Amino acid sequence: MSMDSDPPFHKAYKSFFDKTIINKAVPSPTSSGSTSNYPLLVEECDLPLIDLSLLDLGDEAEIDNCKSQIARASQEWGFFQVVNHGISSELLEKMRSEQKKVFSQPFDMKSQENKYLNFSAGSYRWGTPTATCLRQVAWSEAFHIPLSNISGSDGLNTLSSTMEQFAAKVSNLAQKLAEILAEKLGQKSTFFQENCLSSTCFLRMNRYPPCPIPSEVFGLMPHTDSDFLTILHQDQVGGLQLVKDDTWIAVKPNPEALIINIGDLFQAWSNDVYKSVEHRVVTNMEVERFSTAYFFCPSYETVIESCCEPSVYRKFSFGEYRQQVQDDVKNFGFKVGLPKFLL
Repeated sequence: MSMDSDPPFHKAYKSFFDKTIINKAVPSPTSSGSTSNYPLLVEECDLPLIDLSLLDLGDEAEIDNCKSQIARASQEWGFFQVVNHGISSELLEKMRSEQKKVFSQPFDMKSQENKYLNFSAGSYRWGTPTATCLRQVAWSEAFHIPLSNISGSDGLNTLSSTMEQFAAKVSNLAQKLAEILAEKLGQKSTFFQENCLSSTCFLRMNRYPPCPIPSEVFGLMPHTDSDFLTILHQDQVGGLQLVKDDTWIAVKPNPEALIINIGDLFQAWSNDVYKSVEHRVVTNMEVERFSTAYFFCPSYETVIESCCEPSVYRKFSFGEYRQQVQDDVKNFGFKVGLPKFLL
């Protein structure tokens, strides 16, 4: 990846870098200048691994056991990984290859994505516009694309068609998993089929460039996802970390698996049965990292309410939730999330 393709992190955040250098050179009386509050060296673990082929090939007991594993992992971890998920390795490899090509374009071209790449304006994102210090900077770049906007583009038709194929497959997987999770709550609702349509979901291609000070900067700050489900395909570099039992742990990459995590909306809808867990991405000094995430979302008008009583959260629309998150980030520098909606 050429240097002129990287976002201008150093230029944009020069004042933050300068402050960090000064603070390290002249530590305060109460600090050694270390980054002890940023635990990079955390234990690596395997997420719960679930074989989805049992849903189609297993007997009745195996099918029910597979569904129970999905629900249990969603309650206890908020994260799990799936194999035999119906998305071919050829398609995943093609998606990664096309993703690398688009990120290798010059920064000036990526930042005018509607002109050069036929993505809607605002799809390309990098860094953190609202950051007030280096710790709030996301050392990453991404294309965050509504599925409704994926279409052919000059010279990049292969990317568009690959994204369409990938999105169609993961959309079906998300619907299947959501229905299983609803079923395990005793709900036979068609809520997800009616409200989480291809036109309301998003695909996000991420690139995390090598970072010269990985002990100081996140690839993505700690956060929870503002959706029902996220399906992630990551490379083998590693860097994804999550909270389990109040401790940060690193997710060990599995080349055969997709990672699934519960979002805020499912936690609210399930009345706190399924957990939307805080996670982050740490940076790497030597190598770049790629991932592709699919966000399973409803329309902004969709009302989210707990599927059982007494409800933990008040009713809210997805649009209202998104606006609250944006307001909190602007006002506080971070997302507050579901606690704002507690009854």
